Amino acid sequence: MDGGIPASSKFRHAIEFGSGDALRNVIPLPPAEAALDDSGYSLHGSGPTAITCAVGRPDAVLGEVTRLSPTVVWVAPRQPLADPTESRTFPVYLACNGATIGPLNGAFIRTDMDVPNAPVGLQLVGVTLEQGRQILGFLADALRQGVAVPAASALPVQDIITDGERIRSIFTAICASGNKGVLRRQGRVVRMVLERFHSSSGQLEWRTEESTPDFGEPAYDIDVIGYNSAYRLRVETGRMEGDRLFTPLPEELFRIRHRWHRRVTAPEGVHARFHHPLWREQGLMRREVLDLSFSGLCMRCQPQDLLFPGLLPPLIELELGDGQRVSVRGEIRYVSGLRADGTVLCGLSVLPYSSDEARWVRFVSQTMSPATRTSEGLVDELWDLFNRSGFFSLGGSTPAEFEELKQNFASLAKRAAEVPQLFCNAVWPSERGIEATLSFTKPYRNAWLGHQVAKRPGKPPEGLKEAGAIMRDLYLRTFEHPQSDPDFHWVVAYVEALNPWINKAHVKYAQRQMEAGSSLAFTRKIQKMKAFSNELTGRVHPYTVGPATASELSLLAATIAQQFPECYVQSLDLTRDRLDMGPVTAKWKSFGMERERTVLVARRDGVPHAAAVVELGQLGANLFRLLDNTRLFSLLGDGTRAYSALLDAARRWYAARNRPSFLYLREDAGGDYVQECGLHDGPDPYLWIISAKLVPDFLEHISELTIGRRGAHSR
Repeated sequence: MDGGIPASSKFRHAIEFGSGDALRNVIPLPPAEAALDDSGYSLHGSGPTAITCAVGRPDAVLGEVTRLSPTVVWVAPRQPLADPTESRTFPVYLACNGATIGPLNGAFIRTDMDVPNAPVGLQLVGVTLEQGRQILGFLADALRQGVAVPAASALPVQDIITDGERIRSIFTAICASGNKGVLRRQGRVVRMVLERFHSSSGQLEWRTEESTPDFGEPAYDIDVIGYNSAYRLRVETGRMEGDRLFTPLPEELFRIRHRWHRRVTAPEGVHARFHHPLWREQGLMRREVLDLSFSGLCMRCQPQDLLFPGLLPPLIELELGDGQRVSVRGEIRYVSGLRADGTVLCGLSVLPYSSDEARWVRFVSQTMSPATRTSEGLVDELWDLFNRSGFFSLGGSTPAEFEELKQNFASLAKRAAEVPQLFCNAVWPSERGIEATLSFTKPYRNAWLGHQVAKRPGKPPEGLKEAGAIMRDLYLRTFEHPQSDPDFHWVVAYVEALNPWINKAHVKYAQRQMEAGSSLAFTRKIQKMKAFSNELTGRVHPYTVGPATASELSLLAATIAQQFPECYVQSLDLTRDRLDMGPVTAKWKSFGMERERTVLVARRDGVPHAAAVVELGQLGANLFRLLDNTRLFSLLGDGTRAYSALLDAARRWYAARNRPSFLYLREDAGGDYVQECGLHDGPDPYLWIISAKLVPDFLEHISELTIGRRGAHSR
């Protein structure tokens, strides 16, 4: 179980207290909230392994307990209840196998009187430290007997992969990375590593470190870990040679998604300090952090810490090992059984307090991708990389055209590291300079934009064993960065498919998703055309142009929704309620930066014919001024005739904001209007959109592409 599972909505929206003292008062939840308490463990015992609950006196058994923690009890009643009230408290007793705990102080939190034998919830109030030990002792016995599971655990998502090329790619990447696998057969478990994939024979070669391996006869299942998925294959035939097992490449592969955020080992010296929310008399606990992700961590604890799934420590102070400290609030998601060293492992979902958000994101990003770093102190080296890589020559541009933006770019690069809510500018440095760079920024309410990718041409630096490691590290850092944003739903990019690797990594991936019928990805070739603010067409337009009215905004949103898929509409804030981008503008402004959008409409005789969605972004955020862009939409059959009037109005709008030029993003087939509008030809990239739900899978895809280039474990 991963401590990085996103927290529940009630946890995400928890109140941030202004002082530590306020956190120390444990107040019983109101009945409505207590009914939603998913803490503790679900119980499935019967007979001697069942825990029973009695109300009023020890022999007044209500029924078997179905879920239990030191804060809440759920019971399957043996008979209909008399009219229970939510306000009255009464003695509660728990019993199992001859042992009894109680009296505890409890109150009904919910019962459905209309459903016979409906589960009954009881909130426990003021449970003492000793009573807490007894309750968790009952639960420890139930776990050992296999009749309890954490109530807060989320079930994995599964799908089936049948594409042969995709299966080969997955196993090539797994054997290159040396990830672990487990063979299961009739209760027998053998731990293995995928040593190599023999591409000529289609055989997988597994190796075990057991001195006397007992693979047994097939059939059996093998689970193996990829980048962030667990895969399962069913093996019907196999050949054993000593510590090796040879199995055929499967025709289908079962994937079990088991984490949203990649999890990495924590740096040495990282500790968590906190008080128990229920029993403060236990004192301040300081526990070693073993691994972490943007939204979770795992720490080594003691059984006497009395932690259990669903517990909500409202203040955890993390010592980062370098003198820095970060405050987070957490939810216990998992507690392991007792380990050989007498400790237990505890997994938590965590969320930083807003005052520490930037520090937390920087720390986790650097921990997860140690070969990369942010670019704020490397502006000159980064500018040199753009020159070397040919980045400044894309789309027919010249390096001289970018000099005027260098100061803006340098200023923003220095600020970006302090504003992880909007930016992630990552580089891969080596002794000879910056090898590659990739940036992300958040221009829309729910979407992050990937842009400004450049790589040093020629051979990789000496000592680098994997040619693909540079791009893999950058993709992991930048694509994982938005996962710390709770409003992250989409990734948008404009990718040049002329680069074979970019084409395979981005365009082919999205096309494969679309061909499978997925609504979570979209790609289409467009054209980025340049318009200069001082180059008015000089035409006399039979249209009046002005800001859109409320009814025209509704018409525009409906028109866009009819012509484009939902992922396009949602990611680019083209829904009716988000067309003005008010919250986005306010967020950028709160950091002292520009972000603006307006909608202009061309009318004739009061009838709207076409609309322009005109945007502006902070200078230096993108060197091609990608955030200064305009989209045109026809609202009538001949609406394109109004495009020149709209673009002249857009030129005036940008000129008033000291923008010498902007981009027109042509997403249609073009036509006569292009020449009439005085537009300059530009590159024709693919607009590329994927859902945040696909990011773990996409990064697995990138991992396969880049690790697969090594080929050392494939023959």
